[in-house]
Amino acid sequence: MRHELLRVAPTAWSQTLASRPDLATVPHLADWIDNGWPVIVRRRVCDDRADQVPIGVPLPPSAGKLRIGLTIQPESVLERSSPPSLWTVRHAAGACWRRAIHDLVLLGMRYAAPPTVIGSLFWQYRTGLSYLSAQSDIDLLWQAPPGYCIRSLLAGVETIERAEGIRIDGEVIFRDGSAVNWRELHLALGQGCTAEVLVKSMHNARLTRLSDLAAAWRAT
Repeated sequence: MRHELLRVAPTAWSQTLASRPDLATVPHLADWIDNGWPVIVRRRVCDDRADQVPIGVPLPPSAGKLRIGLTIQPESVLERSSPPSLWTVRHAAGACWRRAIHDLVLLGMRYAAPPTVIGSLFWQYRTGLSYLSAQSDIDLLWQAPPGYCIRSLLAGVETIERAEGIRIDGEVIFRDGSAVNWRELHLALGQGCTAEVLVKSMHNARLTRLSDLAAAWRAT
């Protein structure tokens, strides 16, 4: 699934990089797996082989904020895990984010949708490298809460964003693994059932009417 974290066999990682001589001088890549750092599953693109796992490695600003896209054999994956909770990574954030994080965690508890973390905050927490800046977003994932609590959840996220003066990015993820940007979904919910949102999955991105998407969150 998208955003899943993978631990890759070191030998397989070395072989993958050896097939990409254009990446030989990219900082951090050669030692990425030896450092115990994960890679993240990304959406497939047309050039990816169907029998391989599409992965990404986002590098910090000091390395040009490059987004490296690779593929690996499924047998190269030693371990799979989900992104950590926002509460788990809170100490990696700056003091200016602390109150927003506290409020987002409480909001998630209220609607049975605790946020998990991707993006710069996660990578800074996991690698110890400097990913965050004053312009960084908080990138979060929410599993779609049951029924129409999703409306209240997203309204709460917007309230926190406005109150704290930070930008919150991320997605609501449904049971089948498809996802919608939270802000786009929140706006669409105010426009009625004929509004469309961009639904992302491992294989594609498609515009879907809210009237069709509603069945997915009612089933969660």
